[in-house]
Amino acid sequence: MMRVEPLSPLLVPAWRRLFEHSGCDCYCRYWHFEGTKNEWLDRCANRPEENATEEPRATGLVALEGADAVGWMKIAPRAGMPKLRRLSVYKSRDLGSDEGVLSIGCFLVDPSRRGRGVARALLEAAPAYARSVGAGTLEAYPRRSDHRLGDEEAWMGQLELYLSLGFVAVETPGAAGTFEAYPVLRLSV
Repeated sequence: MMRVEPLSPLLVPAWRRLFEHSGCDCYCRYWHFEGTKNEWLDRCANRPEENATEEPRATGLVALEGADAVGWMKIAPRAGMPKLRRLSVYKSRDLGSDEGVLSIGCFLVDPSRRGRGVARALLEAAPAYARSVGAGTLEAYPRRSDHRLGDEEAWMGQLELYLSLGFVAVETPGAAGTFEAYPVLRLSV
C-alpha cells in the first residue's frame, strides 16, 4: 500500500535510492544550481556525485511502498527556487508576490511504478502539505504539448493531471485559443 510523506532526514536514504534506481543524476538540485544550462548538463553527466553529496535542500513529498521510495515531488517555497524566476519562459512574467506560494518543481516516479497513480497520489497530498506549512497557494509549471509527453519530457508533471485536480491556468489564452507551452497553474489551498 502506498503512502505519501514529507521528505525527512529518515527518508533521505530511500529518496536517494529512488534517484539512483531511476538513473536520475540531479538529486533535485536543478532549481538551486547557479550555473548555466550547459554547466548543469556537464555536472550531471560528468560529476553527478556533486549533486548526490551536497546537503539536500530538497523539500517535498515522497511516495512510499513499505520502506521503498517509489515517487518524489519537489514542493518548496517559490522564493527558494530562484532559477525559476531566471528561466526565459518565466522571466518576463509577473508571477506576483512569493508570499504563501509553494512551487511544484518536479516529479520523479520509479520507472517500474509509472502508470500506477504515483504522481496523482503525490499531487493529491500537496494541498494538505501546503496548509501544514502555512501556504495558501500551490503553483505548477507543466509543459503543454499537443501529444502525450514522454517520461523524460514530463518531469514537471502532466498538464492533464493538474487540471483534473482543480489547478487553473493563470494566463490568457493565445490567439489560437491555446495556452503558452509552459503555463503557470495555480490552486488555492
